[in-house]
Amino acid sequence: MRIGITGGIGSGKSYVARQLSEQFGIPVYDSDREARRLMVASHDVREALIHLLGEDAYTPDGELCKPVVARYLFASAEHAAKVNAIVHPAVKADFLRWAQVCSCDVALESAILVEAGFQDVVDCLLVVTAPEELRLQRAMLRDGAGEEQVRRRMAQQAEQQTLLQAADYIIVNDGRELQPQLADFVRRFIKKEN
Repeated sequence: MRIGITGGIGSGKSYVARQLSEQFGIPVYDSDREARRLMVASHDVREALIHLLGEDAYTPDGELCKPVVARYLFASAEHAAKVNAIVHPAVKADFLRWAQVCSCDVALESAILVEAGFQDVVDCLLVVTAPEELRLQRAMLRDGAGEEQVRRRMAQQAEQQTLLQAADYIIVNDGRELQPQLADFVRRFIKKEN
């Protein structure tokens, strides 16, 4: 079983993913972390980003120059699409290799799972949801970001209603207990070996 875990910024999807891993032993592929790794480690991704952004995309010691990439990425939807067209296929291929090696139930955590077109590599979609104002407060506190900055990031993600319509299971993270919801999800979707 390949589980997709998604939700808007501040919804608690990373917390839910961590709980699935710690409590139920399901390995989780963190697409954000792995995308950052691939942007440095993958020769093809590195060359494509340098072609798109110039040599300034990387520091002299070979690390990704995050301010340069972020400036380009958040300048327009067209720019974001160009970067995503380079990074998303690499992440998808890396996830598939990783999942095959694991040969067990696994999860893919991604804030933009639906937008990135990763639904075709998961068997079920778990959406973590919370009210917008609560998500905003959580993201501002977690990231030390201002309201305007967080709202811009929220605007780049799929509408919550779009995610809910695509969901196979919804976890509501608005202060109610998460453990019973997680246990119910596992009971319904994860095949237990006899």
